[in-house]
Amino acid sequence: MKVQAEISIYPLRTKSLSEPIKEFCKILCAHGLEIKTTAMSTFISGESKNLFKACDEIFKQLTQKYEIVMNMKISNACPLDEPK
Repeated sequence: MKVQAEISIYPLRTKSLSEPIKEFCKILCAHGLEIKTTAMSTFISGESKNLFKACDEIFKQLTQKYEIVMNMKISNACPLDEPK
């Protein structure tokens, strides 16, 4: 099933915010998902099974190195147009 999502990763108590966010984006892309990043979140579209696998992997990998907050909204009803 095709889905769209908005996911935000907030690394806590770390000097570098960019490293965990780069890892996050790399994992999403490795699962064949289309992403568009903004200053506060990432918009994702693709197959639901790929998104859920990627999110599981992201959470497991990032929480081994960082303290994070991961906020997700997922929909099967939003248009597939690129977010503005």
